[in-house]
Amino acid sequence: MTAQLNHTIVWSSDQREAARFFAGVLGLPEPGRFSHFDVVPLGNGVSLDFADAEGPIVPQHYAFLVSEAEFDAGFAWITARGLDYWADPGRQQPGEVNRHWGGRGVYFEGPDGHFLELITKPYGKMEDL
Repeated sequence: MTAQLNHTIVWSSDQREAARFFAGVLGLPEPGRFSHFDVVPLGNGVSLDFADAEGPIVPQHYAFLVSEAEFDAGFAWITARGLDYWADPGRQQPGEVNRHWGGRGVYFEGPDGHFLELITKPYGKMEDL
C-alpha cells in the first residue's frame, strides 16, 4: 500500500461553526462527531477533523478538487454570503475565477483565516514536478 492521507486536524476558534462552514461550501452533510472532533468526511475517504485551538491559530491552505456542478454550487455559496474571492493565491485578482489547466479555480478565506480553494482540474501534472 502506498501512503494515503487519512485525516487532518483543522484548528479552529469555534470548531462546530468552522466545520459547518467547510461542509456548507462543499455541499456536504452536517458534520458528525468523533471523540472531541467535529468531522467532515470527504469523498476520497479523507476527513477534516475540526478541533478548538488553545491559543493563536496559524492559518493553513486547503484546496478541494470538485466537479463542475460542485464548483457552481460552492461558488454560489461563497457569493451569496458576500465573501471576498480571488483567482490567485497572492490575492492580486479580486472578484475573478481562474481557468488553469482547462478548469476553474477560486480562492477565498474561511474561518480563522484558513485560505481555501475550489478547483475543477488538478494543477499541473505529477511528472511536471
